[in-house]
Amino acid sequence: MTKQLLLDLTERAGWTGAQAALGLAIVELADVPVWWAAPVALAMSSAKGWIAGRLGRKGTASTLPAAADPATLARGA
Repeated sequence: MTKQLLLDLTERAGWTGAQAALGLAIVELADVPVWWAAPVALAMSSAKGWIAGRLGRKGTASTLPAAADPATLARGA
C-alpha cells in the first residue's frame, strides 16, 4: 500500500466518521428520530465536498495537500 493511498483512505474514513458522529449528535440535540442522522450526514458530506472543491485543490473534493493526494499523481501521469 502506497503512502498516498493510505493517506487518502485515512482522510475518507476520518471525514465519514466525523460526519456520522455529527449527524447523530445533531439529531440527538434536535430530539428527532435517529434515522434522520443519515440524511444529515449526507448533507454534511455534500457540503464538505463542495467547500473542499472551492477552497482546496480545484477539481477534487479532497482536503489532502497536493503532494499527498493520489489525484495529483494520476493527472501528472
